[in-house]
Amino acid sequence: MIFIGLLIIAIGAFCQSSSYVPINKVKNWSWESYWFVQGIFAWLVFPILGALLAIPSGESLLGLYAAHSAATLKTIFFGMLWGIGGLTFGLSMRYLGVALGQSVALGLCSALGTILTPVFTGNMQDLTTPVIVGVVVMLIGITILGIAGSLKTKEVDDEKKKESVKDFNFGKGILVAVLSGFMSACFAIGLGFGAPLSWEGTPEIFKTLPATLLVTFGGFLVNAAYCLSQNAKNKTWGDYKKGNVWGNNLIFCALAGLLWYSQFFGLSLGKGFLAGSAVLLAFSWSILMSLNVTFSNVWGIILKEWKGCSKKTIVVLIGGLVILVISCFLPQLL
Repeated sequence: MIFIGLLIIAIGAFCQSSSYVPINKVKNWSWESYWFVQGIFAWLVFPILGALLAIPSGESLLGLYAAHSAATLKTIFFGMLWGIGGLTFGLSMRYLGVALGQSVALGLCSALGTILTPVFTGNMQDLTTPVIVGVVVMLIGITILGIAGSLKTKEVDDEKKKESVKDFNFGKGILVAVLSGFMSACFAIGLGFGAPLSWEGTPEIFKTLPATLLVTFGGFLVNAAYCLSQNAKNKTWGDYKKGNVWGNNLIFCALAGLLWYSQFFGLSLGKGFLAGSAVLLAFSWSILMSLNVTFSNVWGIILKEWKGCSKKTIVVLIGGLVILVISCFLPQLL
């Protein structure tokens, strides 16, 4: 059962790390336009469809949220904070590329989400020694990936960097990615506060989906406000009037949104199979984020973001990925 749960989470992580690939197929839209449209699918449409699976006969989402108003408001609030992280997360991809951007942002998100959730929610019993060790090992892996990224910046000239990442800017990207990591951890905290938002009759695999919807809804509010303000500032409202690209862009934005949401749908399903292991349940957030980083770096290699690097840098990169994978299973072995 544990293996099935981990496999489902891994599939969700692979889908998430692949979600930025369809965006490369979006044509003739500014960043703010495609980020807004894909967000409609990622943070509203698919989370709503997922949450509907959790509703027992005769119940409703609005009734559930009204019955737990305090938990609902806290979950949305932390979703809005996560929305800032999600916004800067997109910018980190823009300036650093898929591999390095996700490594820094998701690494911090993973560690802080796992550690701060029990602190904020008062469930300190979840912060066991195996969980802390797992987080430390994971951070070692992330640090090694950061070293690989630093080596890359020294070995690859600016022209080659911008062949794979058009707007590459290491300094600006690192600052944005660090901010993203801190704020993105609020997703895990939001899920922690949203723990009461479920019904007894809901299958265990769907338990967290109503809370997930509230977190993503809060994030959507922040991202939508920013993107629309950027449309106004940059005078890019005309993107939405380009009828010749709407069909193509809508398909790829929807696909990106579906792949992105799959990570949390997979997390919910996977946790249902991990119910017998309190340690893995507490560490499940870090498992998801670690696998996200692992698969994002695989995509980075496929997309030639590491083209031109020395063998030494590639070895450091692979070493960091191996340590990340080990960190996913280590807490259960201790």
